[in-house]
Amino acid sequence: MKMALGLARRGLGSTWPNPTVGCVIVDSYGHIIGRGHTGKGGRPHGETLALSRVGKAAKGAVVYVTLEPCAHHGDTPPCADSLVAAKVARVVVATGDPDERVSGKGLEILANAGIQVDLGICQMQAIQINQGFFQRLSETRPLLTMKLATSQDGMIAGPLGHDKWITGPESRQRGHLLRASHDAILVGIGTVLADNPSLDCRLPGLDGSSPIRIVIDSQLTIPDDCRLVATAKKIPTWVITTVVNSEKYVLLENLGVKLLSCGSDTNGRVDLVMMMRLLGAEGITRILSEGGAAVNASLIRASLVDRLYWFRSRDVIGDGGLAALATTELNELLDGPDFQLIRAGKTGKDSWQEFEIGH
Repeated sequence: MKMALGLARRGLGSTWPNPTVGCVIVDSYGHIIGRGHTGKGGRPHGETLALSRVGKAAKGAVVYVTLEPCAHHGDTPPCADSLVAAKVARVVVATGDPDERVSGKGLEILANAGIQVDLGICQMQAIQINQGFFQRLSETRPLLTMKLATSQDGMIAGPLGHDKWITGPESRQRGHLLRASHDAILVGIGTVLADNPSLDCRLPGLDGSSPIRIVIDSQLTIPDDCRLVATAKKIPTWVITTVVNSEKYVLLENLGVKLLSCGSDTNGRVDLVMMMRLLGAEGITRILSEGGAAVNASLIRASLVDRLYWFRSRDVIGDGGLAALATTELNELLDGPDFQLIRAGKTGKDSWQEFEIGH
């Protein structure tokens, strides 16, 4: 099952709106004879791929799968039916699928066919992998992970602005790996105007894994010649705005940008709760926020952040630097009861920590 979970992780960032599923098939001698994980866009399913690789050898085998096999007809037949047709002897499932089209039905199909079913092996790990998919179903919004790269004293830029890297190349490489494992990257318009970022994935072998770039731009001030707009036909670029059908709106659409109109809060800015529901309705399951200080603070205040990756250099910027969270002290926040440290490590000379956030 741990191998199946590892296979499932390979699909993170590429299978939305579907979950990512890993599958391992073992014959009666205990030999692994087939493996598979969900393909791009959710097809093929992990079970389908693994079964296609073993053929008739699946008869009498044990199948380890990280999510309940699907029970509904879509572009492909139900995986539960395929397992029955393959005459496997046993299916070990990490966790059930909360999708109402599946939810227990896949397990029932298997059991009714006389196949032994075991549920709950490595369940928590499986839930964590597909937390974004589950959350989109239960809360109608994606999982949101915030990434911070700061100095030792919690600054994201020095007195002169965004003209110098705060963390080292190893941290930036890990940051690009994070991008590849999410469906979308989120920033505020302030970051676009200050940095003119590309927001792509620039790791060898993962240059085709750049996620959707999403910009929160209430008044639609994004320059039509910035890097995000210039590459919108190559890498999907979405802009969340309160503006509807203006001349700028049409211009950006013609340049390949997808515009999503969203309601505003009392200050006339994009309503972040409404924005997250809108993105959930679009099928997005996992978002990596690399927004500026104001966006970071607003997302946390709105209780929309589920995980936090904090990369920290050994440098101290001191007075005059730009704090990671506007109006909020980062260290005080992380010491609060809602932030639970789950992993930590080193990237070159920098340190990193991963937190889970309760609401």
